[in-house]
Order: sequence, then C-alpha cells, then structure tokens
Amino acid sequence: MNPTRRTVLLAGATAALLPSPPAAAEPERGRTEAAALQPYASYWYPDSLPSGSPGTGITWRSLKSWRPADDPDLAFNAATVPLAPRFTPTPVNTTARAGQARIQSLVSFGPTASNPSQGSATADYYAPTHWAYIDELVFWGGSSGEGLVLAPNAPVVDAAHRHGVPVLGNVFLPPVAYGGQLQWTRDLVQKDAAGRYPLAERLVAVAEAYGFDGWFVNAETSGGNAALGADMLGFLRELKTRAKAKGQRVTWYDSMTVNGSVSWQGALNSQNEAFFQAAHDMFVDFRWTAAKLTSSGRLAGQLGRSRYELWAGVDVEAGGWNSSVNWDAIVPRDKAHVVSVGFYRPEWTRNHLPSGGRTPGAFHAADDRFWTGRSLDPSRPDGTDSWRAPAVSVADRSTVASVPFASVFNTGHGLRWYEDGEVTSDTPWNHLGLQDRLPSRRWVVHTDGQRPGVNFDFADAWRGGSSVLVEGELDEPAIVEVYATRLPVTVDTVVELTHRTDAGRVNVELAVAMAEPSGPGATPPYTYLPVNSVNGWQTATVPLTGLIGTAHAIGIRLTAPDGGLVRWRLGGLAVRNALLHTPGAPSGLRITAAAGGDLRFAWNPASGDVRHYTLHRLLPDSTRRFLGGTCQRAFFAGGLRPEQGEQAARFELRAVGELYTTSAPATVTHAW
Repeated sequence: MNPTRRTVLLAGATAALLPSPPAAAEPERGRTEAAALQPYASYWYPDSLPSGSPGTGITWRSLKSWRPADDPDLAFNAATVPLAPRFTPTPVNTTARAGQARIQSLVSFGPTASNPSQGSATADYYAPTHWAYIDELVFWGGSSGEGLVLAPNAPVVDAAHRHGVPVLGNVFLPPVAYGGQLQWTRDLVQKDAAGRYPLAERLVAVAEAYGFDGWFVNAETSGGNAALGADMLGFLRELKTRAKAKGQRVTWYDSMTVNGSVSWQGALNSQNEAFFQAAHDMFVDFRWTAAKLTSSGRLAGQLGRSRYELWAGVDVEAGGWNSSVNWDAIVPRDKAHVVSVGFYRPEWTRNHLPSGGRTPGAFHAADDRFWTGRSLDPSRPDGTDSWRAPAVSVADRSTVASVPFASVFNTGHGLRWYEDGEVTSDTPWNHLGLQDRLPSRRWVVHTDGQRPGVNFDFADAWRGGSSVLVEGELDEPAIVEVYATRLPVTVDTVVELTHRTDAGRVNVELAVAMAEPSGPGATPPYTYLPVNSVNGWQTATVPLTGLIGTAHAIGIRLTAPDGGLVRWRLGGLAVRNALLHTPGAPSGLRITAAAGGDLRFAWNPASGDVRHYTLHRLLPDSTRRFLGGTCQRAFFAGGLRPEQGEQAARFELRAVGELYTTSAPATVTHAW
C-alpha cells in the first residue's frame, strides 16, 4: 500500500520502529492464554519474533510453530458455514453487467490484537450486508508490533460464506519505515532441506483448520535482492499449488517486483507478471492510470488470463463516496469493463460517523449510500451522482436457491436481542455469524406514486436485532422487492410472513414471480396472494396455490386504501414445504474453563440441520436472559455475576434450525 497511508493501515497498532529480531526466538511470548479466557482472532509472525516484550494485550506467536492440536482457541475461531453457491438474476437496472468487473473488499474489522473471536457487547461494528456485489473479502490488518499474519475470525467468515463470498486472511510484510524487518520476509520464504516452503504448507493448514478460503500476500519490506525475489516467487507458486488442492485462493499485491525490490507499479507489467501468474489474481496499486489499466487488461489476455483477475485499487478509507475516482478507466458505461475493482477500507461507512452517532441505523444508511448510490434504489440509479456505486455497474448475486429458506432480517448487530417479538437481552451486541441471508438488491420499490422509505430498523424486531421497516405516504400501491431466488415450488410449498402494521391502514399481499423479468430493469412478473393485515406481530402462512416450478423473486405489495402515512414492519420470511423440521438438542454441554464470572462453554453437535446455537441464562425468577449465539460449538461468556441469593447459575443451550425452530435445551450449572 502507499506508505503515506501506513499509520492507519496498521489496524490500530503503534507503528514504532523495532530492532532486528534475535537469531532465534521462542515460538510465543506475551500474556498466557490461561490468564485470558476471552478468545481472540489469531495472528502470528512468520517465524522469528521481535526482540523485547509485546505490549499489553498482545501475544507474539510463530506461525511456523503453530499446530491445530495445540491451539486453545481453535474451537472459537473455526468457521462452520460452507461457502454457498451463487447465481446471477436478471440485472436490476440497464447499466449493471454480469460476468465483467468483480469487486474485492479489503476490510479492517478491528485491531490486530484483542479482536474478539465471537462478537462483543456493542452495536458499533462494521456489519457488511451488501455481499451481493462482493467477490472476495480480505480480512485486513497486521502490524510490526503485534503480528503480520492474520486469520479471519469466524463470524466474518460465516456471514460471508452464507452469501457466497470467499474470505482471505492477510500476510502483511510492512515497509521498513513502519517497523518492517527483512528477516520476516526471509522467514516467510525459507526452504527446508528438500527445497520446499514450510510456511506455504502452514498457511494452507491454517486456512483449512479455520475454515476460510486462502490468503492475500502483501510484501512491502524493501531491501531485498534478486535472490529474495526468486524465493518469493517459488514460495507463491507452492502456496498456490497447495491452496488450489484445498479449494483455497491466493491474491498477490502489486508491491515486490521480480528483482526483490519493492516498487509499486500500478499496473500489470514485466516487473510483476510472474507473481500474477503464480497467484489467482492481483491487487493493482493505487498508482494506476487509465492507460496503465488498459495495457494491464491487454497483457492479462495475452497471458491467457482474465482481465477481471486484476483488482484496480480504489482507496476509500478517507473519503468514502466523496473519493475522486476515474470510474471510466475501470468500469466505463459505454464499453466493456476494463478490470475489476479493489476497495481499500470501505468500512469508512462506519468510521466516518461521529463517535456518538455510530448507531446501527446511521451506519446502514451510510453503507446503503456507498453500495447502492445516492438514489438508494438500484433500479433507479442517479445519473448525476459522481460516486459510481457498485450497484450501478455490477450485477448482484444471490444464494437463495433451496428450500427450506428463512430470514428474520438480522444484520449481525443490534441494540437489543428479540425472540418472538419480546426483548430477552437489552445489551447491545454484534456477531456477524448470526447474520441472515439478506436481500441482495436494496431497496428496489416499484410504484407509480410516491416511493416509501425502506431500511433495516433496530427499534423493534421479531427475532435477532432488526426488522425491515417500510414507511411513507402510499398514494399508490408499492411493491418492495425482497429476495431474488431460485426456489423450487411444489404443491406443498408455503411462505410464512411475520409482519406488523405500526401506523396507518394497509393491505398486504405476498408477491411471487415464477419467471425472470422481461429484461434488465423490468418488474418481475409477480402473482399476488393476500395476507391479513395486523397491528401486532403475527405469522401468516400463505400456500402458493397454483404456482409450480421455480420462484425467481419474492416481494411484498402494500396498498393503503385510505392513503396517508404507513409504517409497516417485516420481521421474518420463510419458504418451506409441508414438514417443519426441528433440530435435535445438543448434548454434553459443559464449562471447560472459569475465572470468576468469565466462562468457556463447549458442547457436542446437535442432529439435523442447525443454523446456530443460542445460550441463555435461567434466572431465579424463571425468566430467560439471552447471553449470545454462535455457529461454533464453543462459546465464551464474560462478566457474569450471581443474582441475589443465587448459589449457582443455570444455563440452557438450544440448537436453532434453518427455519428458526429451536430444540429442547441442554443444561449446565455453575456454582458461584
């Protein structure tokens, strides 16, 4: 990356210069895991450690010494959701294209050290939801004072996989000016007696054990020579070979050149094409120009590669949608896209908000503006907007292609936790692994009248932390597109709609399209099925009578017979056949470690289709308090205290199915 941005790139770490590492170093140094039950996302140095002592809350570890059997936090950090297949529906507008430019997103979700494995007690979190436009997510971070190799935490991977997006860990060898040491580069590319690269094998083993999809390799430490460049090339080739055998990917960053020096090219050329050929794709540094991208795309074709395997870096860390970008050099409107887009730090949509205003609602309003554009409706792009949002150029994708399917529109963070419309925890929270498969084209509204506002709302929910709120003056019927689908429909298929009317009088109809629209930007050919309007949360079951085949889209048509203001909430949607499956109960719930009110739980998997697990505390008055949920089979709960007169705390663990059916509980007690 451009060194002028380095202080913020270091993911919150101090960019202090460090002395050269000792000739040999112990494999781990810092706080002991036994003294810290809270599990964190993992990070390492390639092999040798810095001299001195790590800062507070930092553990220095050697990747070369890592073994899965010795990893005390592996159960908390291993993702469990498989990478879902995606399909591309008919584009929602006439400018978005399928099969051309792709999007890579480089995101720092937290600091390198002390980044919780399974969420935390705050709603102030970057919770991406526009996965439909992203092809690859990089878990960005690393610093000379903490560690250089980062494994993504499980919630990020589980949420991305649910939407069909692969996630890469990050290998960051920083510039010398910010603490980079050439020894760390040599450590990474060291060879064994047989000429193999042991760290390539170790990186692939980490990704396999942790359940993510490969690595982004960013070598920016200067001072190398041609011999080091040759070793890096050999390392990258072996890494790709090993990764490919495990279904993993490797992205190379345009920094080191074939002669071992660090020289950002801003292009694919003779200085880096060997590294591009040794990887699956390459992030092109921000120094690109229109001419450089054109020549880069041409060279990729000459090498037998796709031009869209090049990500042109777009730095949005400081300016977000106010950034000045020559979009026509990447995704021109009037001809084929030149290369793909690599967004650097799109979490600006959270970070630019004032600290006192980082509410979930404010974040999603900004994030929608970034990904959808100023119109906030991808079917109606604003042609005067200087920010060419992804929805304007790139066709959205969806993973909603099998039954049963359900969503409670949980974005992965919230101000409270709701179950069946009731608050079971008033503690703010974030955990991306609990995020639903969310609507891919937000928010498309078809109406001949005034367009209502549509957004995720956190003031009330049916389950989780959010619901969809439609609010506005409905002078004409309005169709809100909810999901692009490929769902098989039989005579037994029903749709369950959980909804509520907060203000006004509204007629609700389920809209189901059994075919694609006539062309890009057209309204799907919906059939409308009536749903009762209610003033309290209610689940209506709607048989898809007469509809057989494949459902291509699901939406809602709202009509206000009296006109005027309408506030209507969608709390849940499910598509299922006649049978309602409930997973079996988990077994073997146990507390594996305790320190005061900090507890580690583990259990055996439940039978059946399990979406996630929820942990509750059963209070002395018999009420249940939600403590958290996870897709893993281990969970950490911190800061617990005895209730008045309580001798032992009682806990209940349930398995939650794809349709949000819940199992019988497994229980355990903890004596105070």
